[in-house]
Amino acid sequence: MKINVLFLLLFSLAAQLLRAQATPPIIPLPGSYQEVTGSFLLDSKTTVYINDPSFSDEALFLQKILFDMKRLPLSIQSQPGSRSISLLKENRAGNNKEGYSLKMSPKGVTLSAGDKEGIFRGITSLLHLISASEDNSISCWNIEDAPRYEWRGFMLDESRHFFGKEKVKQLLDWMAFYKLNRFHWHLTDEPGWRIEIKKYPLLGYIGGIGNHSDSDAAPQFYTQEEIREIVQYAAERKIVVIPEIDMPGHARAANRAYPQFSGGGSERYPEFTFDPGNEGTYQYLTDILKEVNVLFPSEMIHLGGDEVHFGNGAWNHNEGIKTLMAKHNLKDLSQVEKYFMVRMADSLFAMNNKILAWDEMADISFPSEKTLIFWWRHDQPAQLEKALEKDYKVVLCPRIPYYFDFVQDSTHAVGRRWSGDFADLKKAYSFTPEKWVNGSRLEQVVGMQANLWTEVIATTERFEFMTFPRITALSEAAWGQNNDYDDYLERLKLQIPLYEKGDLYFFNPFNVSQTPEPKR
Repeated sequence: MKINVLFLLLFSLAAQLLRAQATPPIIPLPGSYQEVTGSFLLDSKTTVYINDPSFSDEALFLQKILFDMKRLPLSIQSQPGSRSISLLKENRAGNNKEGYSLKMSPKGVTLSAGDKEGIFRGITSLLHLISASEDNSISCWNIEDAPRYEWRGFMLDESRHFFGKEKVKQLLDWMAFYKLNRFHWHLTDEPGWRIEIKKYPLLGYIGGIGNHSDSDAAPQFYTQEEIREIVQYAAERKIVVIPEIDMPGHARAANRAYPQFSGGGSERYPEFTFDPGNEGTYQYLTDILKEVNVLFPSEMIHLGGDEVHFGNGAWNHNEGIKTLMAKHNLKDLSQVEKYFMVRMADSLFAMNNKILAWDEMADISFPSEKTLIFWWRHDQPAQLEKALEKDYKVVLCPRIPYYFDFVQDSTHAVGRRWSGDFADLKKAYSFTPEKWVNGSRLEQVVGMQANLWTEVIATTERFEFMTFPRITALSEAAWGQNNDYDDYLERLKLQIPLYEKGDLYFFNPFNVSQTPEPKR
């Protein structure tokens, strides 16, 4: 019996070693890979070579990051050297701009792609291999890779608690490291308005007062110059930034600044809505969206559209809304909401923007080619089905497992649960659209996203604790190779030293007691 136990232990260890050797230490796992004999020495004699000037920015990024990581001042050359990292532009089959090839040998590293996005994703994979090495001798791999989904997103709510420019940049760095490419920025809500609008400056100075923990906190918001800086920083990392300006609900912060456009609210949610019965509201919000459009080149603005029923009861007593309903034969407040959103969507379309919205807006008929619906209510699959039936493209971000304000371990007490359920690492890793969408509609799923709502996240320690390492599980699922959780855990172990080096306060699933759950 003892011999059998020993045999099983040795067999298990051998299997783990074989898997570690057979799988590259990269998150997300590449589509195909093969380990190559030998190692590539990264030292001061290594050069960076590009064959096309369109990859100059990517070469500069690689040069800078290797200096930061290894203190190696590599030069960029117009000809390949004896031991170069070559970034090559070449035609590739298919139309996936993020696809790339990585070929390594002791004599050199060749990264090839058809577009900047692809070469950048390849650089990221190379950085993972470098990070996993104990010295500057890098194990060689040949990799062919491309993502399954074009939308691999992370949403940060800064209305409820504001974290600032440097924290956002740090998040963007980690997003890029894990090949996430959409930063959804929730900038307005009830507690605070976080973006400067030149035509309506009180939105920042008055609407920016307070947060979810302290309604009297000094105003905090991003200036337009700071917004441009962050958008550019994200673009360098091939991340598109999508702003969210929530309407017609979640408007209390804006209504503090300009109460003439308030549609009122309820006892629990005072001044919750904008006023659809005031014609000036539409021009006011359109003016705001015009400035937002200038700041964000994504040609997409998220208008929220969620939970309006929390505070639209006051509309029943609004004379302007009564007049609006009579004029347009609107039978109830739901139709008033739809009228409002259609008008605001038209403002976006006039700016050549798409409308993005939460799944409540699947009830409205927008032009399908200009609409993207975010399905968040995991308990209401009918809303997802409704969006698909209208031919809308959809992003899947269900509360379980992609609301990262939900607790991630059974021992945790701070954060949300859903009927006792929570969003642990394995659920985030194992999520697949096939569970919710049938085969004929799968092509309408453009990707998935995690949402970090911040009612229970007031400090940077908790921000980090709730994000890491679940962001890696999102990355694996969204890239589309998430079919071996045990292998993923082995690769995740190599990320822990990076978190420690980066001074992150992270949740360690391999040692739960290492970082106690922080308070709000």
